Amino acid sequence: MQVLGVIPARGGSKGIPGKNLALVGGRPLLAYTADAVKQSARLTRAIVSTDDETIADSARSLGLEVPCLRPSLLAADDTPMLPVLQHALHAMAADGFHADVIVLLQPTSPLRRGEHIDAAIDLLESSGADSVVSVVEVPHQFNPVSVMRVDGGRLQPFLGVPSVTRRQDTPLLYARNGPAVLAVRAAVISGGSLYGTDSRPLVMSPDDSLDVDTPWDLALVECTLAARGRYERRLEGRPLRES
Repeated sequence: MQVLGVIPARGGSKGIPGKNLALVGGRPLLAYTADAVKQSARLTRAIVSTDDETIADSARSLGLEVPCLRPSLLAADDTPMLPVLQHALHAMAADGFHADVIVLLQPTSPLRRGEHIDAAIDLLESSGADSVVSVVEVPHQFNPVSVMRVDGGRLQPFLGVPSVTRRQDTPLLYARNGPAVLAVRAAVISGGSLYGTDSRPLVMSPDDSLDVDTPWDLALVECTLAARGRYERRLEGRPLRES
């Protein structure tokens, strides 16, 4: 099975200018997805889809392939992901690489690791599903049974029924976490769908699911990476501060 990783990294981000190359822990955001690609045992190839020469140069310096630049028509703020993946699929086919599966790996999910990529591909293969998408459990305070609306200045249950007040009583729900990983059959993409009709979940932890949209998100990722580094050094018996 030929598995193509596609990393979409356009150059026109407005929420965080130059977001895909923004520094986190002294490294560009894109570097963390490059790490995950190198950790994966199931990806056959991985490419960066970008319209920006600077991002392309940075991607190559990180050991990632950039076979061609994405047309500017497919790099607008409102460009859906489906035509971006279709372009990548067709470009690689024209170059002689025919993918059976595409794995979408957005750089804005820097804490996703190679093990998540491989787990998604394994589940796609074993289940026979159209796609596998990463999800995270919805925090109980944001569960629909706990959400409120303001009506005439008064709080009312959003669903029109009494709100659940105990965390233990809220139903278990999930939301796509970016997604950090989307493994989908190439035939589904070519057929005009991003997920198909049979999509399975890959549950990830909240810590691994941080999605970068704002400068605050970048700060959260940096804090998480620093905390993990301290924890790993503690486990290894190394000093927390190293010269």
